[in-house]
Amino acid sequence: MSDLVPDRRAWVVTVDMGYGHQRAAFPFRDIAHERIITANGDKVVEPGERRLWRRFQYWYEFLSRLSGVPWVGGFLWRAYDRLQRISPIYPFRDLSKPTLGSLFLHRMIKRNFARSLPEYARTKDIPFVATFFVPALAADHAGLKNVFCVVTDADINRIWVAEKPRRSNIVYLAPTEQSRRRLFQYGVPADNLYFTGFPLPQENVDAARADLAARLGRLDPRRAFYRHFRETVDREVGPPPESRGPIEVTYAVGGAGAQKDVAARIVRSLKPFILDGRFRLNLVAGTRFEVRNYFMELIRSLELEGQLDRGIRVLFCMDKPDYFARFNALLRGTDVLWTKPSELVFYTALGLPILMTPPLGSHEEFNRDWVLKMGAGFMQEDPALAAEWLWEWRETGILGEAAFHGFLKAPRHGTENIKRIIFAEDRSRVELLA
Repeated sequence: MSDLVPDRRAWVVTVDMGYGHQRAAFPFRDIAHERIITANGDKVVEPGERRLWRRFQYWYEFLSRLSGVPWVGGFLWRAYDRLQRISPIYPFRDLSKPTLGSLFLHRMIKRNFARSLPEYARTKDIPFVATFFVPALAADHAGLKNVFCVVTDADINRIWVAEKPRRSNIVYLAPTEQSRRRLFQYGVPADNLYFTGFPLPQENVDAARADLAARLGRLDPRRAFYRHFRETVDREVGPPPESRGPIEVTYAVGGAGAQKDVAARIVRSLKPFILDGRFRLNLVAGTRFEVRNYFMELIRSLELEGQLDRGIRVLFCMDKPDYFARFNALLRGTDVLWTKPSELVFYTALGLPILMTPPLGSHEEFNRDWVLKMGAGFMQEDPALAAEWLWEWRETGILGEAAFHGFLKAPRHGTENIKRIIFAEDRSRVELLA
C-alpha cells in the first residue's frame, strides 16, 4: 500500500494482568520489534518498577478471586470497583476533567513510574503500540512520537487518558463505537480517535466464514433459524452443511482464576450428554496451574477420566504465547464460548455465540451490554441445568442466530485496521475495513 512506511516494525508493549492486554498484543507478534514487551516484567524494566507493578497485580488478582466470597469479598470488590467505575454515557457531556485515579497515576508517572520502556524505546524511532494505558501515558509524557493505545474493552474509565488530553499526542484505537465516543468525552481530539475493532487472531479471521458455516450446521440442525434467513446466510457464509455432530462448548476461566467453580456445575449437568456424545466440553485453565488441578480433580471425582481428550478436554499451558496459540486453534471447532464478559466477548465477531457469567467490574458490565444489544450472546442460566437450556437453545436455533449476529455485526478486522493506522504516513487517507 502506498500510504505505509517501508519498515513495518513497532514497539509492541503490554502488561501481565490477567489475559486481556496480552491477548490483544498477541496478534501483533509479527510486527513486534525484538519481541512483545511486557511492561511489568520485561528484563529492560527497572527492579523498582517491577516491584511496584507486582504489588498492583497482586491486589487486582486477590480482589478478583475474593469477589466470589460472600459478604466480605463482595464488599471489598465493590469498594475497589468504585475507583474504576465508568459513568453512563448519556447524557453526552464533557468528562475531560481528570478523576482522582487519573491524577494519582499521572503524579506517579511524573515521578518516573513506568519510565524504563520509553527510555528503551528511544533506541529506535518506530511506532510505540501499547495495549494498556500506563505504558502509553508514560511514553507520551516522555515525549515519544507515534504513540498508540489499543483499547481492550467496550467502554473505559477516565484513567486511560492523559491529565490534559488536548495536549496529548496518543492515538487511541477503539474496539467499539461507544469506546471511541467515550474517549471524545474524555477530551481526546477527534483526529486521535479511530474505531478499529478489537485485534483478533488473523488466522481465525481468515477462517471465520468457513468455521461459521460448519458451526451453524451443528447449532441449528433443525434449520429453525436458517429457514427464515436462508438468503442472508447463504450470501454471507454459504449454506450450512447437514450435521449431527456433538455441540462443542468451551468454558474459559479468567486470568485471575475467578469463577472456576462454575465449571463444577457445568460438568455435572453435561455429564450424561458427554457420555452419550451429544456434547463435547473444553475447560480452559490458561496458564493457572491451580485451575488446571481443580479441573482435573473435578473430572476424577465425576469419573470422567475415560472421556479425557475425547468428550472433555483441559487446556493448560506453561506460558501465555503457547496458551493464546492453542486457544485460538481450539476456537476453530468451538460452537459456544462460555466466559466472563472480558475481552473474549469480541471473539463473537468470529461467529461465536457468547455465554456470560456475571460481570466482575464496571468495564465487564459494558462488555456484557455490548454483546446483548447485538443479540450475539446471553447471560448464563443456572449452570447446574446447563444440559437442559443449552439443548433447547440449540433445537430452537437461537444459538445459531446469536453466532450469525456476532459475525454480521461485530467488527472483525481490528488487527489489520490497527496495522494500517500505525504504519500510515498520512492517517487521514487510511481506509479501514468494516
